[in-house]
Amino acid sequence: MMITLQMIATFILIFTLLFISGFCIILYIITSPYPNVIRHKDEKYYTDGKNGEKKLFPSLNEPSSIHLSVIVPAYNEEERLIPMLDEAIEFLEKRKKSSFKYEIIIVSDGSTDKTIDVAQSYANKFESVRVLGLVKNRGKGGAVRLGMQSARGSVLLFADADGATKFGDIEKLEDSLQQILGYDYKLNPDKVANAEAVVCGSRAHLEKDETAKRSFFRLFLMHGFHFLVWALCVRGIKDTQCGFKLLTRSSAKCLFDALHVERWAFDVEMLYIAQKLNIPLTEIAVNWMEIEGSKIVPFWSWLQMGRDLGLIWLRYKIGAWKIYKYKKS
Repeated sequence: MMITLQMIATFILIFTLLFISGFCIILYIITSPYPNVIRHKDEKYYTDGKNGEKKLFPSLNEPSSIHLSVIVPAYNEEERLIPMLDEAIEFLEKRKKSSFKYEIIIVSDGSTDKTIDVAQSYANKFESVRVLGLVKNRGKGGAVRLGMQSARGSVLLFADADGATKFGDIEKLEDSLQQILGYDYKLNPDKVANAEAVVCGSRAHLEKDETAKRSFFRLFLMHGFHFLVWALCVRGIKDTQCGFKLLTRSSAKCLFDALHVERWAFDVEMLYIAQKLNIPLTEIAVNWMEIEGSKIVPFWSWLQMGRDLGLIWLRYKIGAWKIYKYKKS
């Protein structure tokens, strides 16, 4: 019997389909449909800066009691954290004159340097600062999630520890939030807390300037990642990775309770879930500058994010991951 090229191609096609089907079946079987977030007992407490006592963090399931919570994920950020906190606290302390209440929760993601010591030194000075020390490194998404789930705010912002985004640009996000909802969270905190909205800071407007500074290889990786995000997960948001996002309390609970990815690509899954649940999303340009000391390794981090994007799409596509939809009372 003569083996033809058509027979070989058919065999390869059948083998490929069987392999993909088998992979999807195995993936479905071994995947938990909902995230199982395990929180170490030590991660449930913070150290009161006034008396040094251990106190229990509140829960995102409880009603809000302040206007704004700022979540700062930090992994080995003892140096870059200081100017970021100085800028944020200076900005927010000025608002306290108008009865504005805020908190900053610094989440040390299993840091091995003096990040916790630096963060606690601020907690000792400012009662609005709390430190959540994770027992082991979970990844940025895992750190942000636990910070969010420990917050008291009507609205919640997560901001990178490097201070790459000018903190005052929170006003741009707040304006967009008010346009979406029709009211100001500073005046109607309870009403906003129960509404749905996510506002994303964006660096997309700076892309042309950054193109001239980057190598062809890094540009290829960046555009490849953006294409995968658009093709597989999120459309309508040009910059999913900017670490400056504002959420209402209700949206934060819904999204971070449903989030599976704990590392770099967590923003993409968060926005994917938001779009699936029809939560209003806007993207607002913010000032941004690259700060030395980034934890992203150009090739391996992009490769990991690309893999995560593919798995996010596939797991939701085959129903291995599901989104729990809360019923509003």
